Amino acid sequence: MPALFDDLIVIVVAILCSILIGALISKVLLKHLKRLTSKTITSLDDKIIHALEKPIFFAVLLLGINFGLEFTEFKTLSLRTPVFQVLVILIVVHALFSLIDALIAWYVEEIEVRRKHKIGDIMPTIRRVVRIIIIALSATVILSSLGVEITPIIAALGIGGLAVALAFQDTLSNFFAGIYITMDRPIKLGDFVEFENTVRGYVVSIGWRSTKVRTLENNLVIISNSKLSQAIITNYYAPTKDMAVVIPCSVVYGSDLDKIEKITIDAAREVQKKVKGAVPDFDPFIRYHTFGDHGIQFSIILRVQEFVDQYLVKHEFVKELSKAYQKVKIEIPFPQVTVHMASQHNLSDIKV
Repeated sequence: MPALFDDLIVIVVAILCSILIGALISKVLLKHLKRLTSKTITSLDDKIIHALEKPIFFAVLLLGINFGLEFTEFKTLSLRTPVFQVLVILIVVHALFSLIDALIAWYVEEIEVRRKHKIGDIMPTIRRVVRIIIIALSATVILSSLGVEITPIIAALGIGGLAVALAFQDTLSNFFAGIYITMDRPIKLGDFVEFENTVRGYVVSIGWRSTKVRTLENNLVIISNSKLSQAIITNYYAPTKDMAVVIPCSVVYGSDLDKIEKITIDAAREVQKKVKGAVPDFDPFIRYHTFGDHGIQFSIILRVQEFVDQYLVKHEFVKELSKAYQKVKIEIPFPQVTVHMASQHNLSDIKV
């Protein structure tokens, strides 16, 4: 009985010392590390230290208990036993869960807060999937440490996993395509995009299976991620929202091109400064490019703050340019066909 009492005292002292050492590590060492990492540019190191704080405490406590058991009659319950091995695995799993949460939180903060890009709602799904994988691997290791034969289980899981992968091929394809879209970020929430000249609108959701786009007509178009990852995408918000607007025009032959250039640019400058959505400090210009069938063709280049602003800017510019041309009687040609009729006297000379 006295020996048992002494063993219990040793174990209690070991536990108390472990708690004390764990507290010292948390309050002194980790606190000092946090002070150092707070001076770095990234917040990832801060989050990693915070995530490992509790697992380190539990690991120190477990080591302390094991150390105390080694000096008692209960040494058979030390780390060499399956129970302690299971506890070690659980601590490792807890550390991995905390690290995953820290990495995801940092990634979301880095993309959404600092770069001001929303990444969609796929991150919680990724977190759950990674956790399931860790739990499955941990359960396999735990069963192995308890002496359970895991080879048949792994074989069954492999066959079952293959069957599931074949059955949910489209779903898995969409899921991994969603991860690619989230990580590579060809598009982001709020971007105005166009897919293969068929769908055009704002990205309102990037999920684990599909991406939703709200068109200018206020309709919701749902596109599977697997098709989206293979599509030709035009992102009108990348690399910047502002964009050039090219407006075609033409004048009749014989016009004074220098005069037309001046009047056109003056009208464009007026629109750039006054119309909402135009880039006020942009200096518009024109470029003559073609001797067309009905006149000399050219393009006027303006700039708008984002894609949808071009409609109002074009509207106001056409009105402004039309008034400017009418004031100085500049003629904009319209399609016409000139027919030369052969005289009756010459018809006999025509050979077919």
